[in-house]
Amino acid sequence: MSVVDEIAKALGVSGASVSRALNDRPGVSAELRERVLAKARELHYTPTLTARGLATSQTFNIGFFFLQKAGLPAAADPFYTEILHSVQQVIARSDYHVAFETLTPDTLAHPVDFRFVRERRIDAMILAGPDIPAGFINAMLHTKLPLVLVDNRLDFTPVNCVNSDDETGAYLAAQHLLNLGHTKIGVIAGPTEWASTARRVWGYHRALSEVEVVHMNETTIESGREAYRRLSGAHPEITAIAAVNDSMAIGAIREAHRRGLCVPDDLSVVGFDDIAWAELNDPPLTTLRIPRQQMGKEAAHRVLMLLQDPDLLASEIIVPVHMVERNSTAPRR
Repeated sequence: MSVVDEIAKALGVSGASVSRALNDRPGVSAELRERVLAKARELHYTPTLTARGLATSQTFNIGFFFLQKAGLPAAADPFYTEILHSVQQVIARSDYHVAFETLTPDTLAHPVDFRFVRERRIDAMILAGPDIPAGFINAMLHTKLPLVLVDNRLDFTPVNCVNSDDETGAYLAAQHLLNLGHTKIGVIAGPTEWASTARRVWGYHRALSEVEVVHMNETTIESGREAYRRLSGAHPEITAIAAVNDSMAIGAIREAHRRGLCVPDDLSVVGFDDIAWAELNDPPLTTLRIPRQQMGKEAAHRVLMLLQDPDLLASEIIVPVHMVERNSTAPRR
């Protein structure tokens, strides 16, 4: 017999009433609440989240999900793991826990089979990454669970989201290259349907009267290599590359080195995100720093607010970015 059942039997009340009293929930009289608390003290009882979940149909879990890159462990994605750690730090100060799992393409294709929702394992969720499609997001919105997007948004459906100032960041990157004297600048980018890609490409267009853009199906080091191959093959006059993320920028640098070019003397390259690999790259990468800890904190605070008040109007939180100048860019020779 659980302690909750033991208290209920001793006082001749229901287990649900006991749980409400123990967990400071409405629905019981002040007199009964005091009797329950007195009996709990007598039994040296400490309320647990499990007991609270039984009484309220809550799990006290918040899901954090992002799409796992093919062939890579979850820990290999430094951008979203840093955001996850920041989310965990905030959630740890509440009654909730973070349930983390990577999404697969099969899960995204069959949202009705998403076990965390189907089995009601979570009370709310954070979906991170521009590669989570709108169809899956809308399916999750229909579950009525509080939901916050990170590094993503929907064009026509109101949804709570936290994003970096992608357009301004890309504009700053382009201005940096222009100030160094580069006029033949190419952009390597991810899929056109990704919100962050669209905003960053638009930021480059704002600053550059003429720019060549190559879109790839993913934003990895290898796709950065291939994007630079295509761009340099069609436009050999290009002296600078602006990438929509650091992985693609690093791929472009590696391909340039393979061709015998020197970065930044022969080719300047600027990235976006400032992941840990950026500073360790050869040469260290000039990039736009996204405050990932702030993004994680904003997402965590927002989802906790939605758990308290599910009727809050959907809003987008934009966090600022700033340039980090390193050695991958230099004046045009």
